[in-house]
Order: sequence, then C-alpha cells, then structure tokens
Amino acid sequence: MINVLIVEDDPMVAKFNRLYLESIAGFTACGVANNAEEGWKLCQTLDIDLVLLDVYMNKKTGLELLKELRQANHPVDVMIISAANDKESIQTALHNGAVDYLIKPFSFERFQEALLNYMEKHQVMKNFEQIRQEDLDVFLLKSGEKKNPLSNLPKGLTEQTLATIAKEILAKEHTQFSTADLAMKTGISRVSVRKYLNFLVDLNILIVAVVYQEAGRPLHLFQLNLSKKGLLKTFTR
Repeated sequence: MINVLIVEDDPMVAKFNRLYLESIAGFTACGVANNAEEGWKLCQTLDIDLVLLDVYMNKKTGLELLKELRQANHPVDVMIISAANDKESIQTALHNGAVDYLIKPFSFERFQEALLNYMEKHQVMKNFEQIRQEDLDVFLLKSGEKKNPLSNLPKGLTEQTLATIAKEILAKEHTQFSTADLAMKTGISRVSVRKYLNFLVDLNILIVAVVYQEAGRPLHLFQLNLSKKGLLKTFTR
C-alpha cells in the first residue's frame, strides 16, 4: 500500500482529492494537512511515500515546502496539484524533483494516470536493488507510452479475452499460477490461455519458472512482475 499525504488548504478540494485517491487500488490517504507548516510536521512523523501538494496556500507556499523537504534530504516523493500554471512555478517544482504536475481543474483520468505511473515507479524502486535500463526508460523517456501493446496484439488475441486474463492475474499478484489454474478460473481453453501468457511474458509483465515434476514433465509457473502491475492494469479497461 502506498501512503499518501494531502496538503491542501481548501477543505472541499482536499475531500475530493482523497475520494479520487482512495478509489484507486493500492493507495491510501494517511493524513490531510491544511497548510505547508502542518504538512512539514506530518512528513516528519508519518510513514509517507507520496505527498499531493498544492502551491497557493497562506503564509508558506507548497513550493517552499518542497524546497525544504529537498534541502533536508527527505526521501518522500511529491506530486503537485495546483491551479498555478505559470512557467516559474512549474520549473521550480520540476527542478526540485516533483514526480508530476497536475493543473487544476484536471480530469479523473489524468489523476489516475499520474498515480498509476507513480505506482509503477515506486514498485521498481522498492523491489529491486539493481534496475534494468528498459525499466528506467519507462520513466525517463516515457518509452512505455510510445508503443501501446494493445495496438499490435498478436494474431488470434483479443482485447476482451486479454482483459479477462489480466484481471485474474491481478487477483493472484503475490502467488504463482499455472496455465491450468487460469483456464479453470476463466473458462478459457488452456491452449488459448497459454498464448496470452506467452504474450505477457514477452512484455516482461509475467515472470515464468520451470518446475520439473516427479514424472519428469516440466510445469511452467507464472507470477506477476510487480514493477509492471500498472501496465497490466491498463489491459483491464
């Protein structure tokens, strides 16, 4: 679970940000601060992964809080959510390491995209001591957005069936499973399920291990690559 602090001086906006946030699986609001000073204190006392930070607030701005966090080498990630759309504010936020910048008013789809992108980055950084270039490029070069895997599905695969299989895999995200397991759960033939699993392995969304049984026949066990969970979720829409 990703712990999020909301720093927003408008109670109604804070309420809706929290509702938006907690409608997305994997995120929880662990606190709400009404100003930058309170946000600073909560950052020191709570276990926070991400701050949703407004810019325009009384006394101290959100950008001042962001600078203070960076000067203190605080490891928390910060996402700006603000009506501030001037170049100086945006550059200041990005120069101080903001992971994203949402300009009010924004759509829920944009908000969801920002959080799912952050979740994928967070899981990569959390689960792996050494990171592959292709995983890093998803964030640095946005290479994951340049080519949508759904736009070039292999012959015989459909988006609808892929969505069904993806949902079942997400339900088993921490456990291994076989082709037979998914076939039984989804009602899809083993031959078809195997094609979709091989497709997801090619995208590095699934990790496969070969286990040899007593009779000597190999059993392929699959497991979700947690760093690609966000991408798999896009297949369920």
